[in-house]
Amino acid sequence: MSSRADFLAGVRVALPITLGVVPFGMVTGVAAVDVGIPAIHAFAMSVIVFAGASQLAAIELIGRNAPIAVVILTMLVVNLRMMMYSASIAPYFERESARWKAALPYLLTDQAYAVSLLKFRNDETTSRRWYYLGVAVPLWVAWQTATVVGILLGGGVPEGWHLEFAVPLVFLAVLVPTVTDRATLAAAIVGGAAAVAANGLPFDLGLVAAAIVGIGAGLAAEEVF
Repeated sequence: MSSRADFLAGVRVALPITLGVVPFGMVTGVAAVDVGIPAIHAFAMSVIVFAGASQLAAIELIGRNAPIAVVILTMLVVNLRMMMYSASIAPYFERESARWKAALPYLLTDQAYAVSLLKFRNDETTSRRWYYLGVAVPLWVAWQTATVVGILLGGGVPEGWHLEFAVPLVFLAVLVPTVTDRATLAAAIVGGAAAVAANGLPFDLGLVAAAIVGIGAGLAAEEVF
């Protein structure tokens, strides 16, 4: 296929996923305004960080007046999985120029990673750069647009909309296809159980602890099996 066809193929795969990203982004925008973050700062966070889970964690911590060190540490730990994603998907882009290698990681998300990796493993003829961009760019546009809408609506979103339901659904939709062996299954189960058990820790440190425990369980399972 041509680069254009590969890009459009990625777009077609990404469009259904944006249905879950939109309410997630709106929740993030509303939450930022609710804790008192100025609109321009909330939008800047969305553009610069571009990571929903860590943005929500940071917003909640800022709302609780947590120390900045805790906010930054939490965001780093929540995003640690991006290092594993990068290490996993990097070999497929080894022929790209240094400029593209520097630019493409900015668009890396759970969804773009999972969808692109599945495609790359099953189709070696696809233009990996353009397929990846076809998936990642619509997700970026949907996220930023939804975040801005959430910021503008602020507390005006009716409680009956229950937009927060989209957050776990988005991650479940990403999680399920990536559980492909015993190591990933162990990481998912142990990490999820640890998150529930550690839910009461202050400053959302339960999330940090669960991520570390889940990664450890996955590594241990990989050694055993």
